[in-house]
Amino acid sequence: MKPIAVVVHGASGKMGQEVVKAVGREPGMQVVGAVDMKPAEDTLAIPGSSARVPFSSDLDQILSCTKPDVMVDFSLPAATNAALPVAARHGVNMVIGTTGFTAADLDEMSRLAQQYKTGIVVAANFALGAVLLMHFSKIAAKYFDFAEIIELHHDQKIDFPSGTALATARGMVKSKGHPFCLPAAEQGKTASGRGTQIDGITVHSVRLPGFVANQEVIFGMAGQTLRIKHDTINRECFMPGVVLAIKDVLKRPGLTVGLEALLNLQEA
Repeated sequence: MKPIAVVVHGASGKMGQEVVKAVGREPGMQVVGAVDMKPAEDTLAIPGSSARVPFSSDLDQILSCTKPDVMVDFSLPAATNAALPVAARHGVNMVIGTTGFTAADLDEMSRLAQQYKTGIVVAANFALGAVLLMHFSKIAAKYFDFAEIIELHHDQKIDFPSGTALATARGMVKSKGHPFCLPAAEQGKTASGRGTQIDGITVHSVRLPGFVANQEVIFGMAGQTLRIKHDTINRECFMPGVVLAIKDVLKRPGLTVGLEALLNLQEA
């Protein structure tokens, strides 16, 4: 059976390098090309093998010469948005791990996928434990009126709150059906000095060296609290989710947001 041909967009970044390694060692997959803003060479070595693949800042050229099935993107929103129509015109499916997209960005992804009959999977977090944290939080949200989120990331992460924290909070509010309650001291205020407020949920963002990606959701009611926590030890933890998405996007036309559908997690 022909291996799934993959191009990595943002291949020089920390996540891009992990994707190249993971796909390179995954049976039934093959890295056929790589793209980044300023590639050091015109070919990229695949770790664990003697293979080298075309490496360029010219996405259109790479897609034309490699004809991949899937492009995996870990870059920046502006770079992803510029790459989307190029990949769509080539009929290439996309797995997107970049965060910080607007609702309009997602609408454009959906439009392009429908127009060119491709699949796009975009997820705020590819760590399976983090996806389960979001799912469990949506279940708990139905039973608690107060909740806060603490997300901790490395000091080089640009966006805050994180995409995972935003997705978690929005999923909790949707599951609950109405906003959470704010502490009495903050009721009636339009902003909080403690963090970003999302429908009654305050999200605290920490950026420090030493962290990779950690998140804790804390629920409270009279006499008790419930904590749901996920810790990322290293970036390798994201790769099973990326590999799953690469396989699944080929049979999932249109836009899929989050890994819940891929994991068959029913709506909480």
